[in-house]
Amino acid sequence: MTLETIKSEIEAKVPGCVLEIVPNPSPSGQHSLRIDPAHAVDIATFLRDAAHLRFDYCSNVTGIDWPAKEISEKIKVKQIVDGVEQEAEEVRKSQTTGYLEVVYHLFSMEKKHGPVILRMRTEDRADRVHLPSLIGVWRSTEFQEREIFDLYGVIFDGHPDLRRILMWDGFKDHPMRRDYVEPDDFEYEPTPHDEVLERVRQHRTVMGAQ
Repeated sequence: MTLETIKSEIEAKVPGCVLEIVPNPSPSGQHSLRIDPAHAVDIATFLRDAAHLRFDYCSNVTGIDWPAKEISEKIKVKQIVDGVEQEAEEVRKSQTTGYLEVVYHLFSMEKKHGPVILRMRTEDRADRVHLPSLIGVWRSTEFQEREIFDLYGVIFDGHPDLRRILMWDGFKDHPMRRDYVEPDDFEYEPTPHDEVLERVRQHRTVMGAQ
């Protein structure tokens, strides 16, 4: 069954859902399906329970950080030069909104097919970072959603035990975000070398000047 067919079936079974096929140009050609968070649980439940699909196993959940970026686009414009209308190229720049993304890989152990890859996006990377937890559909997502919460900062609404899993409770920030800045303190490193050694030297120089 193609992803296009699955998309059509979801749209028929989950009224009001918003779906988009995200193409993958790599040799694997594993295209994915971006789903809207408002209907995510209903979509996931349909994929798990539909008799001909039975995507009963979520093998892994991953997080991705997409910071805001500037996009340059060349456009054709009309200009008047010495009284004559001419066509010229103009570069226009725009700013995208950053967001966090969560990716679920689904398989059917019963039907022996897959994967189907689902994607969900947060509204931004700052305050609107909530997504629905899918733990009620696939129990295997429990620790993996906790890991994404810990390392990326996505808040999974409905998760029964959403707390850090790799970093300690008092840790600040989220280490897998692309703009994460490591603390300027390498004194814990017993045998610093190469780049770490240079940062240790810089840290000690700064601390000695204070």
